[in-house]
Amino acid sequence: MDWWWAYLAIGALVGFLAGLLGIGGGMVMVPMLVLVFTAKGFPPEHMMHLALATALATIVFTSLSSVRAHDRHAAVDWKVARSMAPGIVAGSLGASLAAGFVATRPLALFFTGFMFYAAAQMFFEVEPKPQRQLPGPAGLFGAGATIGGVSSVLAAGGAFLSIPFLAWCNVPLKRAIGTAAANGFPIALAGTIGYVLHGLYAPDLPDGCIGYVYLPALALIVLTSMPTAPLGAWLAHRLPVRRLRVLFALVLLALALRMLANLW
Repeated sequence: MDWWWAYLAIGALVGFLAGLLGIGGGMVMVPMLVLVFTAKGFPPEHMMHLALATALATIVFTSLSSVRAHDRHAAVDWKVARSMAPGIVAGSLGASLAAGFVATRPLALFFTGFMFYAAAQMFFEVEPKPQRQLPGPAGLFGAGATIGGVSSVLAAGGAFLSIPFLAWCNVPLKRAIGTAAANGFPIALAGTIGYVLHGLYAPDLPDGCIGYVYLPALALIVLTSMPTAPLGAWLAHRLPVRRLRVLFALVLLALALRMLANLW
């Protein structure tokens, strides 16, 4: 608990950015947790797994408040969310269990590659054009499995994949955002369960862990991320968000490069 202040700061920053820019916390949280865990002397072979699992576990809590907010505005397509949920759970659980067998460095490279993609998407404001209708149950299951699998390995709520997919399928943007928020909970819950189960058999984990989830960091990050998200959302209507998104994209790239340098 000697780094309690760092976890509180990470939670406050992640919640604020989520409200301000509409981004998921994992892309920011994982590199910061890697820096803190490295400073604390955690085993290098478990570094990425601990950071990913802990970041994903926070989304279990933060996604609930997000879904409630969108549902109050009738912005969640629950029929689509329910159709995607089985695939999401299968993909997220399977990918998190598989990620436990991947060494830290390859996992870090995969994570960093998607950080570069997210930064480029944010910098250039890439938005898909509606080109088709929603697929049937099998198609939604497959889409959910893909989104859940990738998101659990990135400790993300899946919005960066769910929103483009739904928008591509002619779902109105506000409804796509709300439905993506609903997808975040099963992604985070199933992925966290996978990391916990695999981590139960991992040797030399630090005290305070359940599987790969580091509980002190989880509790303190959740404590500060939830109240700062509304502040970020309030400022989003008063600040030049376009410029902030460009700045954040550059910060995201810097964090990714710093994390790689740290792990090597």
